[in-house]
Amino acid sequence: MSNVVLFLKDSYEEMTHRVSWPTWAELQNSAVIVLVASVIIALLVLAMDESVGNLLKLFYHSVETK
Repeated sequence: MSNVVLFLKDSYEEMTHRVSWPTWAELQNSAVIVLVASVIIALLVLAMDESVGNLLKLFYHSVETK
């Protein structure tokens, strides 16, 4: 049990004194970058999904009519 208490004390010490936390402005900038990248990736995935879906519809339609 003493190992757990020592770990928690060391963790608290490290998080409060040794870790360099970003400023509020840096945090906001990073959040905006992540948001923009997420939207771009989501749009790319949507475009690929729609393209493959349309290709499969064309393929199945052409096979079905023959």
